[in-house]
Amino acid sequence: MRSIRVDTSTATILLTETPEPKIRDRQTGEIAKDAESGESLMKIGVVYIDEGESALVHVTIPESGITDGLALGSPVSLPGLVARPWDSVFNGQARHGIAYRAAAVTAGAMPAVLGAGA
Repeated sequence: MRSIRVDTSTATILLTETPEPKIRDRQTGEIAKDAESGESLMKIGVVYIDEGESALVHVTIPESGITDGLALGSPVSLPGLVARPWDSVFNGQARHGIAYRAAAVTAGAMPAVLGAGA
């Protein structure tokens, strides 16, 4: 399926779950790997706030894209963030959703409040 670039330029993104390995197979504990590079994948949780709305989402990031200075509740940047719709059938049940992936997660700055200082 097609990936859709996510414009984060006006969003506030806060870290809600620290990086941890993304599990490919829960029964074996196998860590997910990037299909092209073979690099281990990590996942984080963030709250994405934009235009007065918010959503809690998990984002997959290559292990090399995890940077120092990340703290729970702090703002982060997600360069190269894309959304990819998915669907599958598991145990006869149709499932669907949106998977998010970024090239990295870096410590970010709080955006300026609209109208501040005016």
